[in-house]
Amino acid sequence: MEANTEELERKVGVQAEKIKSLIAMMERRLVGQSHVSRSLAIAMVARGHVLLEGLPGLAKTTAVKALSDASDLDMNRIQFTPDLLPADVVGTQIYDPKSGSFYVKKGPVFTNLVIADEINRAPAKVQSALLEAMQEGQVTIGDETYKLAEPFLVMATQNPIEQEGTYPLPEAQMDRFLFKIKVGYTTMEEEEEIVSRMSSGEEIPLESVISGHELMEMRELVKSIHVADKIRKYIVQVVFATREPAKFGLDSIQRYIEVGASPRASINLEKAARVQAMIQGRTYVVPQDVKDVGLDVLRHRVILTYEAEAEQINADQVVQKIFDGVDVP
Repeated sequence: MEANTEELERKVGVQAEKIKSLIAMMERRLVGQSHVSRSLAIAMVARGHVLLEGLPGLAKTTAVKALSDASDLDMNRIQFTPDLLPADVVGTQIYDPKSGSFYVKKGPVFTNLVIADEINRAPAKVQSALLEAMQEGQVTIGDETYKLAEPFLVMATQNPIEQEGTYPLPEAQMDRFLFKIKVGYTTMEEEEEIVSRMSSGEEIPLESVISGHELMEMRELVKSIHVADKIRKYIVQVVFATREPAKFGLDSIQRYIEVGASPRASINLEKAARVQAMIQGRTYVVPQDVKDVGLDVLRHRVILTYEAEAEQINADQVVQKIFDGVDVP
């Protein structure tokens, strides 16, 4: 048993260094966005899709492309626009007059990494075209169902919903993103560094440091990261506190929550915490791992009331109060 533990610790240590090298490679191109780089790497290992939200020009697309360039994964980019059709995303059947039959033209989702750029600029029917692909790893075209490549990840960017010309994503689709990452402005010093780096007008080249095969090995190893019963109970309590905050002594935020997080939040919180533990070189999850990934997992799953909006209370503030209020094991 002890030998098995030592072997697991060795493997975790090796994979932790690989993930750190991936993050470091991404940060060659990204300045002042260390949280974004780390979260994208965690999501990739945790088999999770990511939604990045921020104002135009804050390097959301650059961040996702950096992940693609630093990993040996095939990538397609879809620019979402108001006139986009579902067939433009998943593919369609095309009639061949010579043979008198239909053939399938596969869409850009048939790849490893899909960059769904400005996903909330397209209507709901187009956004929903990604639902089956994101959840089931397959798409249906006509009467046929086609499996997608493995690994398959959707990395979507969106502008804040207050921006003109945006369509809010349906709750069902929001729930399928492992993380919603908020991308903010950099500091003055960081912006000076960005201007300096971009003065040549050329994109900074990145080396591929993780292959698809290595990524699959990491995903298998993550399953071996131990989650104690008390940690799992803590995760479930945090999620339940988004639904019934009064039961956890959080009466002050009860009126701000319209709908709490789904069971998928508990599942994703544990998955992401396992990867966070692995990056730290540990073979077990501690409460801090849950806290480190908790905001990104929960912020888009807690639907607030009009009262919260009127009082300018956002989801991040509500989730932070929950983490502060739920007892840590």
